[in-house]
Amino acid sequence: MSTRFGVLGPVVAWSSTGGDVDLKGPRHREVLARLIVARGRVVPVERIVADLWETPPDGAVVAVRTFVAALRRAVEPDRAPRSPATVLVTKGPGYALRAAADAVDSWRFADGVNGAAGGSPAAALAGLDAALALWRGPAYADFAAAPWARAERSRLEELRLTAVERRAEALLALGRAADAVPDLDGHVAAHPWREDAWRLLALALYRTGRQADALAVVRRARTLLTEQLGVDPGQRLRRLETDLLRQSGALEADAVERVWAEAAAAYDQTVAAGARGRLESTVGLLRLLALTGGRGLEAAHEQRVAAIAAAERLGDPELTARVIGLYDVPGIWTRSDHPDRSAHVVAAAERALTGLGPGAGGSRGVRARLLATIAMESRGTRSPRPAQAAAEAERLARGLADPGLLAFALNARWVQTFQRAGLAPERDAIGAELVSVSATHGLPASEILGRLVRMQALSALGDFDGAEVQAAAADALARRHERPLVDVFTRWYRALRLAAEGGVEAFDEVEAAYVDAATVLEGAGMPGVERGLLPLALLCLRVWHDRPLSVFAEDTDWGPYMPWVRPLLLLAAERSGEAAEALTAAPEPPPDLLLEALWCLTGRAALLLGDRAVMARARTALAPATGELAGAGSGMLTVGPVALHVAALDTGLSRFGARGPA
Repeated sequence: MSTRFGVLGPVVAWSSTGGDVDLKGPRHREVLARLIVARGRVVPVERIVADLWETPPDGAVVAVRTFVAALRRAVEPDRAPRSPATVLVTKGPGYALRAAADAVDSWRFADGVNGAAGGSPAAALAGLDAALALWRGPAYADFAAAPWARAERSRLEELRLTAVERRAEALLALGRAADAVPDLDGHVAAHPWREDAWRLLALALYRTGRQADALAVVRRARTLLTEQLGVDPGQRLRRLETDLLRQSGALEADAVERVWAEAAAAYDQTVAAGARGRLESTVGLLRLLALTGGRGLEAAHEQRVAAIAAAERLGDPELTARVIGLYDVPGIWTRSDHPDRSAHVVAAAERALTGLGPGAGGSRGVRARLLATIAMESRGTRSPRPAQAAAEAERLARGLADPGLLAFALNARWVQTFQRAGLAPERDAIGAELVSVSATHGLPASEILGRLVRMQALSALGDFDGAEVQAAAADALARRHERPLVDVFTRWYRALRLAAEGGVEAFDEVEAAYVDAATVLEGAGMPGVERGLLPLALLCLRVWHDRPLSVFAEDTDWGPYMPWVRPLLLLAAERSGEAAEALTAAPEPPPDLLLEALWCLTGRAALLLGDRAVMARARTALAPATGELAGAGSGMLTVGPVALHVAALDTGLSRFGARGPA
């Protein structure tokens, strides 16, 4: 360990063995302190001189250089003669302190306080205790009058006071209100203008059964603020006073957090660190985390793969199977957010199935979950295996009295109903059964899924009144059960509905609605949905209404949809030769929610290029869906009625001397 520095009190330094370093005189310490304040930035010599002396003496610059030389010898005692300094370095016109982030107590303190934010109460309390223990007195105590230290001293003191209050909040969350009272009492006495400290003290007193004292504290704070500062108490303090008078249940609003913290602490203390049950418990948490969206969903994706890998290393196929199958998070989009991770999960599930053997009895449920997982994580592929796995999972689930398993199996079957166009009625039937099973057995996540599945399918069928009923029900369930991701899909659905019902007269309004809907996708944690969706929706709208496509910038991110968009963009740029090559290179659209929309775009490019073979393929693919709106089954966008595109393809095929397929 290299030399460490302390400024939370008198300025000191400690050697790698923990002994005090002789920093010579006060000017030496002031130079060191001034460089610590700069936190790695270069401080010119002239600035140091101006900070050390109101009226610099002759030779002040030389004196500063002498101080630095002495400090270097003190803090780098093992540095070879004439070798460059590595801690107090010379850079251009001045000096800088190049110390590790944990080498200065004030830096460690700030990092510790900031790191405690957002963690569990127990972790926050431990971190804040460690951070506050670094204080030996007022920051930069021996340079309290120095102008250069004033701002940094104020910053650190404010951070310390905040840390004291956050520590009290952690104690309250952990149900240790009595432990918080003494420190808060002294805190408000020393800093009577800190309104949040008064609030915390009153709340701590209330939770220790001292309601009258709590009310007295709030009124003392009100008097102090009003009579001495001439300001009214803030909203939080006023609300607390009202709650105290009413003995409101809001005063126990931290009860959930306290129960969580105490249960988590008990779990850590009683369940061994290497216990296999921890993996299953972890997957349960990840399942809930995924439903929160955003960073929670991303973290769940990451940690799920890690949990499966950990289970496999233990060599227990049954445990691995449970760890894989317990993550039965509903899926409403047919493109994977992370294909590589999905491939890992599928491979692990297949290995677990092999390890389990044929099995019977209770393991049928485990096998069904593994099979459903294979189907879910293989969405958008053309292999027959996922569809077979989904069918087998559903068969097993129907033979067991497990409604949650049946819902998972139905979800797996649903993601495999995109092998051809025109299957919206089948998907609506699956959604209806999901709603029925989930509502009967109290499975809100699966009921939301069923509502969204029906919303999509009914949109494809043009039944927007029915779709709106499902969207409204999904929104209500989402509010009740705190499922923020639902709003992403219902908001896009309403933009789609406007596009489908508004006609060309609402073109500008629809474009604005799509742009607005895209804002809720940002940070939702669903890259498989987000990437390329907005420009694709706008392009589909323009293709439907024959609007120019030249409005799209060259650097537009089309995400996975570029192969089917590129021919049209090249045609819009009057590069027909390249467009023909791009059309030839484009693969068949994947079997997912946008199957019909991408075939319509492909067919439009083929018409414009006179490519009869591609026209015929597009016409054949779209024919089963002639009663649907192309792309509307996604619940996100549409390129208009499939029938219009099929009719245009028939005309094109006739023009080129061939009848369209029957």
